[in-house]
Amino acid sequence: MTIVVTGATGQLGRHVIAGLREKLPADQIAAAVRNPEKAADLGVQVREADYDRPETLVAAFAGATKVLLISGNEVGRRVPQHQAAVDAAKQAGVTHVIYTSAPRADDTTLVLAPEHQATEEIIRASGVPFTILRNNWYTENYVPNAQQAIASGVLIGSAGSGRVASATRADFAAGAVAVLTGEGHEGKVYELGGDVAWTFDDLAAEISAIAGTEIRYRDLTADEHRAALIEAGLPAETAGFVVALDQNIAEGTLAEVTGELSALIGRPTTPLGEGLAAALKEA
Repeated sequence: MTIVVTGATGQLGRHVIAGLREKLPADQIAAAVRNPEKAADLGVQVREADYDRPETLVAAFAGATKVLLISGNEVGRRVPQHQAAVDAAKQAGVTHVIYTSAPRADDTTLVLAPEHQATEEIIRASGVPFTILRNNWYTENYVPNAQQAIASGVLIGSAGSGRVASATRADFAAGAVAVLTGEGHEGKVYELGGDVAWTFDDLAAEISAIAGTEIRYRDLTADEHRAALIEAGLPAETAGFVVALDQNIAEGTLAEVTGELSALIGRPTTPLGEGLAAALKEA
């Protein structure tokens, strides 16, 4: 058996490789990466794999029984990149593709969902056995918010009372490792997230506890939020994305608690405060 992990030098990928190394011999694990020199410290096979050069993908997936396709990070280009990866997996004879998708990707207003939905359709159409891991938001994504709040004393946003069932990257990676090393996951779609869905008031309280000073959440209108982000130096396009995501949160798109992640990993997911504190220390 050989398991290939794409994007293995990314933040999620490194956690997955570490988790696999605890369960499998290193020679059964391969890191498929765009820049092999960045993967020298992973302690596993390293294979060059560039989504934009499909010929590298077939070679990277050669002999693999399972491939974890961690979604690319180039928004707007992911569908053709993922198409190339799925085509290569099929050509290489891969018997199981596992993909990191988005919550309810086929039925949601989430701003990030369309590319994930399209990729899921590509995977299904390929005929290769698959498992879809629909990952909710990463707790670590709120490090910049926490840093801003600690500096200013106020956490700003426009999510209202919307909730986020986040978990840490390590939690989501453990879920992927469970699927990669387990049996009976073919054809399954897992809605993965934290055991608790929190509000931005909860987030402010956790940041307060970490910082040792009171921080309150100030809920803004979408226009106010966008203006504040641009004034703080964010590019208009980035500010627009952040505001759109907060509107999605207000609509409830990231609020679902399914318990499927904790069931897969055999333990509770990491609490918000604990995960955020650890991420802030590493930032």
